[in-house]
Amino acid sequence: MLKNVNKLIAVLTLAFVMGAVTAPIQADEMTDWKKSVAKKVAKKQKYPRSALAREIEGRAKVRLTVIADGTISSHEILQETGESVLDREIPKLMKRLNPLPALPNGKTELSFVLPLNWRLN
Repeated sequence: MLKNVNKLIAVLTLAFVMGAVTAPIQADEMTDWKKSVAKKVAKKQKYPRSALAREIEGRAKVRLTVIADGTISSHEILQETGESVLDREIPKLMKRLNPLPALPNGKTELSFVLPLNWRLN
């Protein structure tokens, strides 16, 4: 019901900051992987009801480390939203996202910054 009224804005651009590569990969493979991750984030990210009721919006940044099979091996909140109701949602979202799609061939581990947005339309 509420999820049909208010859609989350998924950021399709993931800022990659580090990754261990054992073999060259095609740029298309990485682009496809990023799109798959963005779709999963958009599907799994929820807007807490209390934040909806109070019309709270926010942005956060989370550094994720992912291993070859897509398992999130660690996450670190780099920037909180400043709104406790949204900040408490971040670890819950990380659990719902795990695992992400498997990394493209040749990647054994990848760390990247995932921007998260909670915005009312």
